[in-house]
Amino acid sequence: MPRPIIATIFTDAIAHNIKRAQQVSGAKVWATIKANGYGHGIERIFKGLKNADGLAMLDFDEAQRVRDLGWTKPILMLEGGFEMADYLLAHQLDLTMVIHCPEQITWLEQAALPKPIDIYLKMNSGMNRVGFAPEVYGDAYRCLKGMPSVGQVTLMTHFANADLKDGVHEAMNRFNSATSPLMLGSPHLQRSCSNSAATLAHPEAHFDWVRPGIMIYGGSPFATQTAAECDLQAAMSLESAVIAIQNIKQGDAVGYGSKFVAPSDMTIAVVACGYADGYPRHAPTGTPVLVGGVRTRLVGRVSMDMLMVDVTGIANVQVGTAVELWGQHIAIDDVAQASETIGYELMCALALRVPVRIA
Repeated sequence: MPRPIIATIFTDAIAHNIKRAQQVSGAKVWATIKANGYGHGIERIFKGLKNADGLAMLDFDEAQRVRDLGWTKPILMLEGGFEMADYLLAHQLDLTMVIHCPEQITWLEQAALPKPIDIYLKMNSGMNRVGFAPEVYGDAYRCLKGMPSVGQVTLMTHFANADLKDGVHEAMNRFNSATSPLMLGSPHLQRSCSNSAATLAHPEAHFDWVRPGIMIYGGSPFATQTAAECDLQAAMSLESAVIAIQNIKQGDAVGYGSKFVAPSDMTIAVVACGYADGYPRHAPTGTPVLVGGVRTRLVGRVSMDMLMVDVTGIANVQVGTAVELWGQHIAIDDVAQASETIGYELMCALALRVPVRIA
């Protein structure tokens, strides 16, 4: 019998969340599938992606994979090329390339492509990772427009604080100030600024294309608003089962380091899931878990292959009782928040040894 742990990927949830992004923004949607679809698996979620207007990613092997799967719509490479040869590959795979630094402009020019490719020109509007500063953005745009290797140019930025109430205000001012002169000369220029948080909360930043990531997978981009409140559906569940029961006395300790000491007599269920499966080792006592349909809490330190939960007073818990670590009833964001991390990390950390089924 296989170990009783399994992850389930819900392609209908992916489709629902993409539709939600389209409805709330009124814009075209780049569904962001970097990091192997945020750990969900590109091939596993592909069916749910079909109504996206385009796919956004980082790795050229992922671009090849989605083309091999039959994707014919646009693909956006969010970090552009890493060397000159990448622009030849972009031509072969019909990719849209982000340009965020002068070196990429040089590589694109040197590639001498047989036909133009479309470009997203990225502005650094305050994140200070990649992108052209607002004061040189216009120069970069004019340089690209003069190159025979360049087709359509879309204006782009990325927000550092879109999850906050006024978090896009300063960045939008910088973006609009630098791009307004360009829009005067070319009023049909397209723009793309919004990540998940801006897609859901900042209509002034929607423009022509939005680029949602975490919301596609049913995670909330906000600390104060749940995924359910955003009308998003979980695209992944992680489930296991009880493999042992321990009845312990007041003062007994649980797990490595004896970090949890029972304040009274308790019933502890041992669950077949640990940090080698992708569950966060630093999840503290109190992290929510669902056992037999009842919400309860993790106790003690997470082990490599097991974790322990408090099932005191929960009826009919026995070896084999179903456990949800996150998914339809325990939001992955709740587990992440308890563990002082974000849902993105938990999704991407799902271990290879965990069997995966597609619903």
